[in-house]
Formats: sequence, structure tokens, C-alpha cells
Amino acid sequence: MISPRTEGTPQGGPLSPLLSNILLTDLGRELERRGHAFCRYADDCNIYVRSQAAGARVLASITQFLEERLKLNVNAAKSAVARPWARKFLGYSLTVHKSPKLRIAPASIDRLKAKVGEVFRRGRGCSMGTTIVKLNPILRGWAAYFKLTETKQALEDLDGWIRRKLRCVLWRQWKRPYTRAQNLMRAGLPEERAFRAAFNQRGPWWNSGASHMNTAIRKSYFDRLGLVSLLDTTRRLQRLA
Repeated sequence: MISPRTEGTPQGGPLSPLLSNILLTDLGRELERRGHAFCRYADDCNIYVRSQAAGARVLASITQFLEERLKLNVNAAKSAVARPWARKFLGYSLTVHKSPKLRIAPASIDRLKAKVGEVFRRGRGCSMGTTIVKLNPILRGWAAYFKLTETKQALEDLDGWIRRKLRCVLWRQWKRPYTRAQNLMRAGLPEERAFRAAFNQRGPWWNSGASHMNTAIRKSYFDRLGLVSLLDTTRRLQRLA
């Protein structure tokens, strides 16, 4: 159903950020006047203070400023006082260190996994090459956005998880135990190990993470098919920056 818009501006349009910057300039000036450290992008703002008590005071006073001076409604459900590493800003968060590092927020990782999972669900029955072609634009864009991350563990874990999903696809496509054994032997596994693995009666997900599949279908296999590595792409972009 289509209905006329009575308030607000279209999401993604150039007018929204322009108006938010015009309106929230007064907020930035107020925070600077108070001497607060803060980051703001459009209507998303993090303010950094030294204690929980100070955070509660600032949240209450800034909420009052926004509602009474600027006539804006503050989303209480998305506003909170918390440690920096427990919050996120534009998809990023911070590590729990004396000298914090910029990291990818867990919620951003979960969203990528959901998006990648949807590609696999829609691509059932597709060849490995076709699936990788569908995945690559998502992975390349995600790596480009999060190239500022200072930690690599999340990228390594995600690369490993994606390769495991692809190995699971292969295991399902091979279907029969004899076909699985033959493909494992073609990939370099000894005959005895290949047949033992092929007839283990475990499920596809278990086999995709087992040593026989990791040994037979290595990272180099996916590199040859052109699969984008989040870690490799991010490092390359960081070197170019």
C-alpha cells in the first residue's frame, strides 16, 4: 500500500544528512562548550566521560537540551550509559585495553553472517563458482567499509566461517559416500583416510569443519576460485591508505 509522507525525509536521500547537520550544529557547540569528548555522525552520537555517574548526568542533561532547546525526541531505547567497548558507533566498537583499539562491533559481524547465510540459502544447487561470484561483492564492500579496524581476529574468524560454509556446500553436493571418497582422494587424501571420512555418517556441517575437509579443501582452493578474503582485502586497503 502506498500512502503520502506526512513527516520526515526519505532515508538515504541527500536532504536528511544536510538537515541533521544544520539542526544538530547547536548540539556540537553545546558539547564543546562543556568540554566533552564526542563523536557524531548525523543523528548518531557517542559522548565519552570518565565515570558511570558522569555518564548518567550527561545523558539526562543532553536529553533535556535536545528535547527542550531543539524540540527533538530522544530514542530512549537506543540511548544508554555504558563502557565504550559495550557500545557501537557506525558499526565499530573498541577493545577492552588500556590503550583501546578500533574493532568491528559484534552486531556488525552478526549482520554480515545473516547476509551471507541468505546467499547460501538462495543459492542451493548452484555451482561453487556461482556461489562465490554472488558472495564476493558483499565481502568486498564489507571489507572496504571496515578497513579501519585495528584487530584481525574477527576477520580471520569470518574468513574461516565462510570457507567452512563453502566446504559444507561441497559435502552436500557430493551426496554419495563413494563420490565423497573419490573427491577427497583427488584432493590428495590417502585412500584409507578418504573412505573412512566418506563413510563416517556425520552431518555436512560437522564434516565441513573436520580435518579431512580442511586438509583436502584448503584456502588455496578458494583463492584459485577467486573468493574474496576479508583479512587479505582489509590488509591490502590499509597498505594503500
